[in-house]
Amino acid sequence: MLTVPGMDALAIVILVVVLGLVFDFTNGFHDTANAMATSVATGALKPRVAVLISAVLNLVGAFLSTEVATTVSSGIVKEGDGGIEITPVMIFAGLVGAIMWNLATWYLGLPSSSTHALFGGLIGAAIIGSGFDAVDWFNVLSKIALPALFAPLVAGVVAMIATYAAYMITRHATSRGSERGFRYGQTVSASLVSLAHGTNDAQKTMGVITLTFVAAGYQHAGTGPQFWVILACALAIAGGTYSGGWRIMRTVGKRITEVSPPQGFAAETSSAATILVSSHLGFPLSTTQVTTGAIVGSGLGKKLASVRWGTFGRMALAWLVTVPAAALVAGLATLIVRTGVIGTVIVVIAAVGGMAAFWLLSRRHPVSHETVNVDEDVLASRPVAVGAGESK
Repeated sequence: MLTVPGMDALAIVILVVVLGLVFDFTNGFHDTANAMATSVATGALKPRVAVLISAVLNLVGAFLSTEVATTVSSGIVKEGDGGIEITPVMIFAGLVGAIMWNLATWYLGLPSSSTHALFGGLIGAAIIGSGFDAVDWFNVLSKIALPALFAPLVAGVVAMIATYAAYMITRHATSRGSERGFRYGQTVSASLVSLAHGTNDAQKTMGVITLTFVAAGYQHAGTGPQFWVILACALAIAGGTYSGGWRIMRTVGKRITEVSPPQGFAAETSSAATILVSSHLGFPLSTTQVTTGAIVGSGLGKKLASVRWGTFGRMALAWLVTVPAAALVAGLATLIVRTGVIGTVIVVIAAVGGMAAFWLLSRRHPVSHETVNVDEDVLASRPVAVGAGESK
């Protein structure tokens, strides 16, 4: 078992809890687009109103289910003869890998999977710290890999059929009247996606913190998250959601396909249904991939609509490398922290420095709630206002 000589176990656990909540916050602003990008793109909701609704419903959704949290806390890393084959130090390294990947893809405006970044980080840390046998590869395949493959396809097919049906049903209605009705419908469907997101993504950090307590001996294996853990994670992901994540929202809402209200309604409804079913079954799937698949499906379901396959291809490439990239960073962090206290301090400083670097880089070309629907070429030609930033 990997330990850090000279460091109190409780100090490491506290460090993991703090870093876990930081990851939860990045998960929030990384995935705001999943629920609200299409509603913002079609004008159904104003950007600030959209993120407020999404934040509140993410908060509520976090209390509705703990099935995904249980999968994360007891379904990825095996139980060995001496107990669970991962330590708080390894979980700390895994979170570093997940956070760095989240921030890198946020800066690039790529809606990659926070879920797979987290799992990649945990897998990489477990492999370096305890070996390949520490990972329950059957659960990784059955509860993570296969849902990641099929869920976007299912959401895409449903959205394509729903979009086609919506246009067929309303083909004799006035364009203005039908679009107004679908905009109202998007308010409900986008809210459902936010609620569903809370039931799935907020659970993952709860599972990680619970896994840490189990690994440290503060909680029995097989038990669910404590109430204060649920509350803290719910508040963290809601806070991150409210901060906006405008860079990714612009990609999802404007760069995959030009989204009309009927398409947005169909995409959001199919996404919400897929995520809620998966949460009930305990599958910690990527809401990013589900939403993106639904948006592509809605583009294919509209006659004469076009899908920008180049943009989708870059996103798909990011999905493919998410797990190995996060695992690589987490594995490197594990090698460093196993040297002792100094190694752990080095990783903490590097992580904080990396967070600051991505934030400073984002300030060079900021995206805000005022510019989220502005074309990139137009945005690039504007002078950068002093103090402008992602959260405005």
